[in-house]
Amino acid sequence: MFFSSTIVSTAAAALAVAGGVQAMSVDRPELARRASPTLYLAGDSTMAKTPAPNNGWGEYLSKYLTIPIVNKAISGRSARSFTNEGRFTEIEKLVTTGDIVIIEFGHNDGGSPNSASDNGRSDCPGTGSETCKSGKNGETVYTFGYYVEKAARSFIAKGASVVVSSQTPNNMWEGGKFSNSPSRFVDYAARAAKNVGTGASFVDHFQAVGNMYFKLGNTKTNALYPKDHTHTSPEGADLVAQAFAQAVSVDFNGTTPLKQYLKTPVPAVW
Repeated sequence: MFFSSTIVSTAAAALAVAGGVQAMSVDRPELARRASPTLYLAGDSTMAKTPAPNNGWGEYLSKYLTIPIVNKAISGRSARSFTNEGRFTEIEKLVTTGDIVIIEFGHNDGGSPNSASDNGRSDCPGTGSETCKSGKNGETVYTFGYYVEKAARSFIAKGASVVVSSQTPNNMWEGGKFSNSPSRFVDYAARAAKNVGTGASFVDHFQAVGNMYFKLGNTKTNALYPKDHTHTSPEGADLVAQAFAQAVSVDFNGTTPLKQYLKTPVPAVW
């Protein structure tokens, strides 16, 4: 349909007088953003966007949620290195009221920072205010909980909610025998969420995936690990995302703010 320039200009002028132009260009997008929060992901390679034959589960989570997702996970990171590189701060600058952040670390957080060959990723052992000194550069190193809790509180202060997720498991059928032995960082993640309190929740992703692997069995689970015992294939990453979604749907460790944004039907993989 053709509109004359006179009609268009007259309509535009009327909107400008009424403040309508401003409302259309600012208020409506702002209202849309608030109605649909953004989910941010902070984690390591098991969550990150990585090239085949391995994939991180964060790239598949959008299949099971109705809200937009920004995957900030980076390969090779720990809670400590993610902090020191300013990556939590980057997310803090982006989040606003109503947004949600999933924090999931643990695969790269082990070891000792006291060594002269400190890799910059190992956290100080402990669950509280313990500190260590890097044997490489003298840096004060804090515990896993310290880094996660500090980040979580910074997001909550911006009006966001935080889901602390335990790390994904390695191949539980490696060697042909099922083994479910969570690392200490699974407990550390649960403790961190509890310590933060209001605004934080916990999902035991490790156990949810473990339940799925037990159900899948030896052959099917091993096929999901094409290169090593930590990183999954695209199919495996999708299944790991499904296990997370199912954990959220059944309030596996209590209700999280993600539950209301699950697509239906929710996966049932364990």
